[in-house]
Amino acid sequence: MTLQATNPKPPIAPMIPLIVGMIAISFAPILVRYSHAPVSVQGMWRMLFTIAVMLPFGRKQLGSLRDVSRKDWLLLFVAGFFLALHFLLWMASLDYTSIASSTIILSLEPVFVMIGAYFVFRDRTNKWAMLGMTIALAGAVCVGSGDSGVSADAIRGDLLSLAGTLAVAVNMLVAKRILTRVPSYLYSLVAFAVTGFCFAVYNVSLDYEMFAYSGREWLVFALLAVVPTVFGHMIFNWLLSYVKAATISMSVLAEPVGASILGMLLFREMITGFQLAGGACVILGLILYMRFEKSSPEAETAPSLTAEHPAG
Repeated sequence: MTLQATNPKPPIAPMIPLIVGMIAISFAPILVRYSHAPVSVQGMWRMLFTIAVMLPFGRKQLGSLRDVSRKDWLLLFVAGFFLALHFLLWMASLDYTSIASSTIILSLEPVFVMIGAYFVFRDRTNKWAMLGMTIALAGAVCVGSGDSGVSADAIRGDLLSLAGTLAVAVNMLVAKRILTRVPSYLYSLVAFAVTGFCFAVYNVSLDYEMFAYSGREWLVFALLAVVPTVFGHMIFNWLLSYVKAATISMSVLAEPVGASILGMLLFREMITGFQLAGGACVILGLILYMRFEKSSPEAETAPSLTAEHPAG
């Protein structure tokens, strides 16, 4: 039996789930800040709660796990490991640098994904879409520019965020390869399980407390699972079956805008008019990128998930 991973057309316009996902991931740094637990403990429970939410909705698909090849199992473990590495490094960066600075570095993900997709999948990007990416990146830089002062801790946090961004770019590229053969639900379930396992091993190795937390902490763990993971990462994993990886990764450019606004409201990390103008550039660049990337000849002819494995 061959696993069928994709449909040629999504059931709804991709822009709708993209917007939902962009809003959802903006809450991730806020929720991480609200927790006093080690970030690896937050990450472990985030994954376990996500799996608990997923299982009732896809039990019929679990039998298809028998049809996953050894090569794809290996890729699933690689994807889960790099997702764990991303969460660990990026969440840790929020202890050292501002929300705006950490998320602006995270917004470099589409650049790394675009470069990787070119070498791995020969994906090409329309020049007007490239202009949109440039405008969005410039706007994201403006959003993060208000991170005043440079300290050893801030630099450490920025480097952690950069390393986490590289890790999630690798995860995105591996996911695209797997999703040519494995349905997005099974990919998400296994990848999240591997990520949770990696966190558990890490926590045990450092003798971190994993259970004795207040009700407030457990609420944060659950919200991390439902909001940025189920309504963020799972939606993006599903969209990978229909659009290019670089398109999905462009959505992270909205996170510095949303997260900075939330950081201002909840943690009084004030943003300037210059940063607000940058946020407008991010939105404009996203619209431009997705408009021309979708219509470009390269998007039709470059290897893609749906072209390689049509339904039927």
